[in-house]
Amino acid sequence: MMKSDIEIAQECKLLRIEKIAEKLNLTEDDYEVYGKYKAKIELSLLNKLKDKKDGKLILVTAITPTPAGEGKSTVTIGLTQGLNKIGKNAVAALREPSLGPVFGIKGGACGGGYSQIVPMEDINLHFNGDFHAITSAHNLISACIDNHIKQGNELNIDLKKIVFKRVLDMNDRALRDIIIGLGGSENGVVRQSSFQITVSSEIMAILCLSNSLMDLKERIGNIIFAYDINDNSLRVKDLKVEGAACTLLKDAIKPNLVQTLENTPVIVHGGPFANIAHGCNSILATKMALKLSDYTITEAGFAADLGAEKFLDIKCRLADLKPNCVVLVATIRALKHHGGASDINKEDLDALNKGFENLDKHIENMQKYNIPVVVAINKFVSDTDKEIECITKHCESMGVDISLCEVWAKGGDGAIDLSHKVVEKALDSNYKPLYDLEKSIKEKIEIICKEIYGAGDIKFSNKAVKMMKKIESMGFGKLPICMSKTQKSISDNPALLNAPKGYTLNVDDIRLSSGAGFIVVMAGGIIDMPGLPKIPVACNIDIDESGKIKGLF
Repeated sequence: MMKSDIEIAQECKLLRIEKIAEKLNLTEDDYEVYGKYKAKIELSLLNKLKDKKDGKLILVTAITPTPAGEGKSTVTIGLTQGLNKIGKNAVAALREPSLGPVFGIKGGACGGGYSQIVPMEDINLHFNGDFHAITSAHNLISACIDNHIKQGNELNIDLKKIVFKRVLDMNDRALRDIIIGLGGSENGVVRQSSFQITVSSEIMAILCLSNSLMDLKERIGNIIFAYDINDNSLRVKDLKVEGAACTLLKDAIKPNLVQTLENTPVIVHGGPFANIAHGCNSILATKMALKLSDYTITEAGFAADLGAEKFLDIKCRLADLKPNCVVLVATIRALKHHGGASDINKEDLDALNKGFENLDKHIENMQKYNIPVVVAINKFVSDTDKEIECITKHCESMGVDISLCEVWAKGGDGAIDLSHKVVEKALDSNYKPLYDLEKSIKEKIEIICKEIYGAGDIKFSNKAVKMMKKIESMGFGKLPICMSKTQKSISDNPALLNAPKGYTLNVDDIRLSSGAGFIVVMAGGIIDMPGLPKIPVACNIDIDESGKIKGLF
């Protein structure tokens, strides 16, 4: 019987974090120890290494996933281990897990099998307190907004135009639409409000896109939280609490150092969702990894139409990053799913061939950025030799390198071939963004929807049209676009599998994230507070009297 991920992780021999830091040539002044196996890296390290040449940047993304995901984190970690096995100095730069999916449907987010980051229990559960700090900073602002209104509303805040929600790092659909301030005037002013999950908070996005503590504070101050009775924008700095909010984040802004099962260094920091946020780890963590390694392996959430597009059009622009190679993770199971298979665990060459449309579309999309692509087949035990041969021939016919990746079962040894192919492809970068920031908001949205999603037409709601005009009149029209849509389809409709073309994509709402520096486009009824499934993963998680956790994944 195959061991569970948590059983494998609990049996591994971890090195003390000081030993992992030594592998990166860090001194005691470069990091702060958080227990035996975790540390925070000081921001001063970037200045110390400012004259050191950056390593190569490898992005790991995926085809459109099944509900269980396609193993991006597993491949990212396995590739990092594989590169180190072939004598390369490689560091992974990953996002932190959210408690929402940990207790919801997907479980933990530290990779799987023999390709994991550890200590996986700590990383999945609270980690070094980063998400709690982000939640607290965000809700401090929310509390100050309502307190300001209660104390006389000097800023003339229009109660119907407050756009800053509260947050919680948990899937809780009951908080999507609430009434606050009930119970009399001593409890504040009665108004409609709502919660979003912490990983879609603008504070989360800002933390991940900031270059320093002072940059973080300035961006927080620039958040537009509401409009006054004359429709003028109001910012957090008008409440004079940006300093307090930033103070809560003084440690959270420092990237976290951990290790893989094979004791290779990993930097983990930040965790915006990719279907409702920009889906990438922090700029600071990525820049540190680039200075500390010859190869930095990072991932972007969900499929290439979501995380990778935002990584390439938002994060790379803001951080002046130039990725050298894209690894596109695919599974035979997911391709059969897109091809209409009734049972993805059984051999079905017809469904597999039909599902190639999804793979081909993601390859085509990544090539639009002028970056070489390597397809990594994340192998499952149900994959047959005929299916592997079929997908190999298909990719070869397209002139795209493909590698059978067995990192779940073999760790770094299962990524030796992939590692060699990535090294071969990761040459000087010719990366270019998909769209010009000088274009109008509408034009940028249309380019993404038609070029990446394959939409034939885009239908904008009256609310979205009105907000587009407002954002442009406020001088924010040149910002990049952060699309929020389903992860279950390239389109905005989760029922449309494979690679739909010519459909109409519906834009419901547009929001300005003035602190983060992008425009959020809500499409296809997407929501920013997920709910739990009928039987959440939480029902399987337990702890014994010795403190040993089971069922986390």
